[in-house]
Amino acid sequence: MTDDFQKILQQYWGYSHFRALQEDIIREAYEGRDVLALMPTGGGKSITFQVPALAREGICLVVTPLIALMKDQVENLKKRGIKALAIYSGMSNREIDIAFDNAVYGPYKFLYLSPERLGTELFQVRVQKMNVNLLAVDEAHCISQWGYDFRPSYLEIAHARKWLPGVPVLALTATATPEVAQDIMNKLGFRRPNLWQKSFERKNLIYVVRETEDKHSQLLHICRRVPGTGIVYVRSRGNTQDIAGFLNENRISADFYHAGLGAGTRHAKQDDWKQGRTRVMVCTNAFGMGIDKPDVRFVIHADLPDSVEAYFQEAGRAGRDEKTAYAVLLYDNADNQKAAQRLRTAFPPAATIREVYQKIYMYFNIPYGAGKGSVFNFNLMDFSVKNNIHSLTAYNALRCLQREGYLELTDELDNPTRIHFAVTRDELYKVQINDESLDRFIRTLLRAYTGVFTGFVPVDEHCLAKWMKVEPAVINDYLLRLSRMQVIDYIPKKRSPLLLFHEERLDADNLRLSKEHYGDLKKRYEQRTNALLHYAAGTAQCRSRQLLAYFGETNAAPCGRCDVCTGQHEAGVGNYKFTVLSEKLKTLIRANAFTPARCIDSLAAPPGDAIKVLRWLIDHDEVSETDDGILEWKAER
Repeated sequence: MTDDFQKILQQYWGYSHFRALQEDIIREAYEGRDVLALMPTGGGKSITFQVPALAREGICLVVTPLIALMKDQVENLKKRGIKALAIYSGMSNREIDIAFDNAVYGPYKFLYLSPERLGTELFQVRVQKMNVNLLAVDEAHCISQWGYDFRPSYLEIAHARKWLPGVPVLALTATATPEVAQDIMNKLGFRRPNLWQKSFERKNLIYVVRETEDKHSQLLHICRRVPGTGIVYVRSRGNTQDIAGFLNENRISADFYHAGLGAGTRHAKQDDWKQGRTRVMVCTNAFGMGIDKPDVRFVIHADLPDSVEAYFQEAGRAGRDEKTAYAVLLYDNADNQKAAQRLRTAFPPAATIREVYQKIYMYFNIPYGAGKGSVFNFNLMDFSVKNNIHSLTAYNALRCLQREGYLELTDELDNPTRIHFAVTRDELYKVQINDESLDRFIRTLLRAYTGVFTGFVPVDEHCLAKWMKVEPAVINDYLLRLSRMQVIDYIPKKRSPLLLFHEERLDADNLRLSKEHYGDLKKRYEQRTNALLHYAAGTAQCRSRQLLAYFGETNAAPCGRCDVCTGQHEAGVGNYKFTVLSEKLKTLIRANAFTPARCIDSLAAPPGDAIKVLRWLIDHDEVSETDDGILEWKAER
């Protein structure tokens, strides 16, 4: 089958060769084995399930929690001539019904689904009529309570497997510790463990931490010193605009990007950056999906992200062309206090969560015992103001309720106008004959958009207005008229987060806040935060080695180029020797109450080298000396 796989790769993607591990994973899935693929950002995960699905008869089900990513992948497949569709929260019942019919009876190869869809009776009935060849699970770490983005709706995937006997699962994630990887395979019901992992090492990527009280100056310094395209990640929407303005004032071409901008604006900004018209994009973590620009020379984090996983994934967007690139983390003492504050706000008190739970049902006028399966457009600020609750508190309380499985809050979504012809072509022809103005509009629609008789199709009122040389209001009027005549099913465009209720309303006293989803997750959140703070503050171990060790690769060699490795050159010994001696010193100091002289005497190494390494560790505050002259290892406090 190798030749067939390569033919598919060449035909649809234009590549002559697979990347490392891709073909192995494809073969495992094609031959019917469950497989977990750990491939870092930019490693080509999508191809590993798309190629085997195209090589076999039937349709591939793809589960992903990100609606925006779902839409993006469906559009990309369509551009390659591959039939794909998606079903997600926020679609009308009519849209969902038509999409399922197309998946059962149409020539479609991919059906993208949000995880909560798998638990519905409608899915369970329709999926048994489909010829499913593969179940692909993207962002698979979401199924693990030990992962950094646990989502209870992912647990539906294991239940769905009983409707898909014999169908293999291909689970994919960019970041997972060994503990999380094992948990993913268990939770998905793997018939046997089958992990394929590409090394997380990026030899062309130089990791740097800069401790500074003036992050703006450091940003400017890096942008001036490192040529080429860059990304600057910050945590708040306001900071994206402020920092982009600061860079532009200093003659660095920059723009800002966050989820609060309209879809057209975001697309235009991203396109300007991809085409090199903008050099630096200052953004929140909303800037990430679909970024395949290979020549990003630097990624700077001006604020600490939530976890090592998030940092590694975002930093990994630099240097995908395998040329030298930089991942820089800016860090100051205030970041410790900010991280502690985020921990407090991310897990509000149980009483606050119960209060938000009651008020959210009251906000939508949902009585006790009702609401299950309901979907609403949701304005967080309006809810917060009307209920006198701080918006951040309300948001984090909703996240806690989401982890318990009661509800789900989506990201802000752009939903364009969608239409579907509800009549036959013959019936439509009669409408055209009877109304000349509608005839011209209908002919324009049919020329501009295909598939309008088989499913809902997104339409752009402004483009239609331009083609017909009329105002957009005229197009809206035509659409309304056809809808009232029941010629089309018409869903106007809207932009809003969605709130989905998975359970009926309970009395607040009966609300379940489990230890696993609250206490244990809070502890895990704190551990991940501390791991990132340790990475930022630590200067004893190569940055690349620290990151790789976090993901289970414990035997990596020092990179020789990060700020720690270049700083260790000052000790006067090579990187490898420094690493070996510092690890030996660490073991001795932590296990014994040794003075410096006793420590050097006990070390099986040339005394001169040992003294240089120990002096460096003391000078860089990794090792201290008590009043009694006893050495203490401080690096992991």
